[in-house]
Order: sequence, then C-alpha cells, then structure tokens
Amino acid sequence: MPDSRACERPTTLTGWLELLEARHGAAIHLGLERVAQVRAALAPGPEMTVVAVGGTNGKGSTCAMLEAILRAEGYRVGCYTSPHLLRYNERVRLDGKEADDAALVAGFDAVERARGDVPLTYFEHGTLAAWEVFRAARLDVAILEVGLGGRLDAVNVFDADCAIVASVAMDHMEFLGDTREKIGFEKAGIFRPGRAAICGDPQPPQSLVDHAAAIGAPLWISGRDFGFGGDRQQWGYWRYQAPPAQGALVKRGGLAYPALRGANQLLNAAAALTALETLRERLPVSMQAVRQGLMLVELPGRFQLLPGKPTVALDVAHNPQAAGVLAENLANMGFFPETWAVFGMLADKDVEGVVALTKGRIDHWLPCTLPGSRGLTANALVERMLAAGVKEAAIAGHYDAPAQAFAEARMRAAPDDRILAFGSFLTVADVLAALQHR
Repeated sequence: MPDSRACERPTTLTGWLELLEARHGAAIHLGLERVAQVRAALAPGPEMTVVAVGGTNGKGSTCAMLEAILRAEGYRVGCYTSPHLLRYNERVRLDGKEADDAALVAGFDAVERARGDVPLTYFEHGTLAAWEVFRAARLDVAILEVGLGGRLDAVNVFDADCAIVASVAMDHMEFLGDTREKIGFEKAGIFRPGRAAICGDPQPPQSLVDHAAAIGAPLWISGRDFGFGGDRQQWGYWRYQAPPAQGALVKRGGLAYPALRGANQLLNAAAALTALETLRERLPVSMQAVRQGLMLVELPGRFQLLPGKPTVALDVAHNPQAAGVLAENLANMGFFPETWAVFGMLADKDVEGVVALTKGRIDHWLPCTLPGSRGLTANALVERMLAAGVKEAAIAGHYDAPAQAFAEARMRAAPDDRILAFGSFLTVADVLAALQHR
C-alpha cells in the first residue's frame, strides 16, 4: 500500500529541517520509548562497532580524536555530533567529510516512513536519520555523541560497545538534576553490562561509579586506571591491564601533543586512547595511526585560534567548567596588551559563573544579543555581568549580534591585542559566518 504521506515529504535538506522545526521547534522531550519504537521499524543494517561519548564538556573533542585516529588506521568511520556551527551537515560525517544533502534527505525520509504516527523531536528524528546514513554507508565504526545527559537521550537507543563520559559538571540542571551526583547518574546511563565504560573525569560522582558496578560494566577512571604525563615537547599515556588499577602497567611514550589546543585535551586524548585499547580485538590500531590522528585532528570552535593579527580565539565555552578551562588556556597564550571579548549567552546558562571565571583575563567586553527564545539580549546580559563583578567601564557597548560585536572589536583592537568570541555555539557560529562571508 503506497505511503499516503509520500507527497508531503520534503525533497531537500532545507525543507526537512524547516518541517521538523515547525513540528517540534527546539523542544526537548527526554525518553527512549518513542525513538526505540521507530528504530525497531527501520531496516536492519550491517554490524558496526558503536562508541558512545557523553559528558558535560570535552565530548566533541573526544569524538574528533577517536574519528581521526580510526581514520588514520584505515577504518570507515561515521561520526554524529551536535549542535552544528554553520551547516546541519556538520552533524553527520562520513570518513571525515560532511554528509551531503542527498544522503541526509534519504535518512530523514526513511525515518519518516518508519515512524507512522509516533511523534519524534527534531533531535530524535535527526539521530535516527544519522544512523540511517551510517547504515547505508556500511561503516566499520560509528561514533555517537550524546546530546543531553545520557540515560534518556536518543543516542542511548543504540547499544555502545564502549561508552565514554568525558566529564561531569553542572549544566542542563532543569533536565538532569541539581546536584553533580544526579547528573553523574544520568550520564552513566550510556554504560552497558560487560562492556567497557570510560570516565575521563578524575573525580567522578559516586553515582556514576555505583551505576557501573551495579550493571557489571568494567569502569576505567582517569588517574586511577589510565592517565598521562609529559613535558613541553611530548607526552606519554599509561594504563593498567584492567580496572580498578589491576594487572600489568602499559605505557605509550613519545606522543606529539594533539592538534586541538587547550589545557584539558590530554584528558580527552587519554580517554579516547583507553577506549581504543578496550576495543583493540575488533578494532586494532597502531601507534603510528595514534600519532597521525592526534596531529591532524580538527574541531572548529574549541579554543580555535585563527591566523593573522590581532589574534582571534573562538571557544563555545558556555558553563563554568568550560569557562575555567578557557581562562587557563588564555593565561597560557602569553602576553597581549588588551583582550576584547565578544560575549553572548543563553538565558538558562550560568552567566555569573562563566563571567566570574573569565573576567580576570578580559579587558573590554562586547556583550551581544543571541537569537531565539533562549537567547539573552545584550541589555539583560549586561545586568548579569555587572552582578558578577564586571566593571561598567569595561563594557565597550551593546550589540545586536555577535558578528556586529566582532566587527567592532576588529576595528578597535590593536594588532598585538587579542579578540575572544565565546559563551555559546551561537556566538561562535555567527562570528565564523561573518568571517566566511568576508
């Protein structure tokens, strides 16, 4: 019987995204029942190794490192991440390249045909569509970044052969709970019985540790079961044969630092290497591939430094943990006479916490309005900045958009100064779009 909705289905990626936005907008409805029902109705595909990556911060970098190393070894790799900066295609990568519109349209269409009357959110539909793209490409491994939390996130409908929680900090508390223990339990929901669970946070919540033990997932904890050390020139990785801190000690030395800049990237790299070590029987990886992958890995917007003068740094840091790392990274950059900050945040984020950790590194603030119902206006942002201790004299103006604030910063900054754009994916995306337009 022909699908009566076939004539209603869009034929372009833009059309699909507009349709899903109109249906659900940015609504978040955590839960696996609906997405699991639709997944069961989709066509079965070839077996592939699945790695799930969650955490408050660091999950995008961890995904990128895993992808780069596995590709250097010659595996066919799919990587699903969110959100995107400039194009939706960024969310779904095949062998390091963005999926084309045709592949994504086919994925969205397959999910639409399978879902019947089951409602799906924008993210849920997109997650299943990404899986359809990976299934059609017949990959060796799929790397799936958790969108929010873990236990009830759409990505968790897929059973991971190895799961990583990069870090646990306070964010999305309206959905995940108001304590680190509650958030840790939600993030531990991606662990599976008998399969490797990696925690890149050296001080994990007890709830995460207890959940892994309760389901029988061998848990590798940074600093206890694996870790790193190094000097200015190179770094080394170590791990025990099995957790907790049991068996022979294995060391890998002489590693070049990851191409991704930042104080926390070795934490992420060590977690990625531990995941690969646990999967070595099905996905063997040489040290040459490890070195090559770490040297070539790229991820826009994560302490990304642009060439030219003045120096421009882009960082999507939007919670206090990420802001603390950003402040440390700024301190390690060396001397700049003045730093100009293009700053935009969402209303439901801890603006005061972010400002408190970064204000010591910023001379001039250029607060800007972010779009959408969650976006703070520049005026509202300034009120919260002043409450967090920013001096009124340090505020260089109010701006309608990040691109406008960035243009002003470029005009006012001296060649030896530094410009920073941060506070949200939306802030960095608007600045990147303006740079591309130029």
